[in-house]
Amino acid sequence: MNHDEVSAAAAKDYLLDLQERICKGLQGLESDGSFREDAWERPEGGGGRSRVLEDGAVFEKAGVNFSHVHGEGLPAAASARRPELAGRRFEALGVSLVIHPRNPYVPTSHANVRLFVATREDAAPVWWFGGGFDLTPFYPFEEDVLHWHRTARAACQPFGEDVYPRFKRWCDEYFYLPHRDETRGVGGLFFDDLDAWGFSRCFDFMRHVGDHYLPAYLPIVERRQALPWSERERDFQLYRRGRYAEFNLVYDRGTLFGLQSRGRTESILMSLPPEVRWRYDWQPQPGTPEEALGDYLRPRDWLEQT
Repeated sequence: MNHDEVSAAAAKDYLLDLQERICKGLQGLESDGSFREDAWERPEGGGGRSRVLEDGAVFEKAGVNFSHVHGEGLPAAASARRPELAGRRFEALGVSLVIHPRNPYVPTSHANVRLFVATREDAAPVWWFGGGFDLTPFYPFEEDVLHWHRTARAACQPFGEDVYPRFKRWCDEYFYLPHRDETRGVGGLFFDDLDAWGFSRCFDFMRHVGDHYLPAYLPIVERRQALPWSERERDFQLYRRGRYAEFNLVYDRGTLFGLQSRGRTESILMSLPPEVRWRYDWQPQPGTPEEALGDYLRPRDWLEQT
């Protein structure tokens, strides 16, 4: 067994443990509902372990998925970005999660960490890491946004002072809806094609990002989950969830890769909210909390003064 196979095995062990820890952390806040688990296999090779909680008191829908798929040829979503890898065998493994809380004052959140390896008999393996986490509030609190970004910065600091600003900016650019001219939320971290530091250090960075998700998100849920809300806030939450669905179905590379690689469709689309609403040309009233969200959907340096 060569070095890359051993490293992929270590990554798999970490990812399975990360899925377990995140599910336990979320379950610890939920008073009504639990995760159901589905193990699935992919005909072309590999499979995964999906865990989904639905209709909870805190989390209306929470999906935390592990997948490890492999095959003879790269899906179009991957080969289009890296045409030099066409014709190689591939191996992709990761954890991806999306949390849709019930209370409109609790933000939606997303995270994923992953390893991709492409091999060919007459060449050295090509590998890279990717991932990150981002936050999508409907009624944002600056305190929460600052906490989120401080935790993201802490995940990056051991790897250089330039890492957080670079991957924070990449997150703002990636989670952007050009047809709406707004970001999906208040950002966080996003990185891809990471191989410049060598396998061991890149793997360490992926672990740091994965390990900082719960410290970033759980305190926000704890602060906001008991706030009272009415049909007005619920209506706005469902409307804004439409933007989340638009991004995931139109722009998200992970969704495209999963569907093109013939992964388990239910697991891939678990990222979509359970209820959503679109309206024709709706605009919030001036001076309302709903209008205030727009100020948060533009990239800014949240930690400039801290």
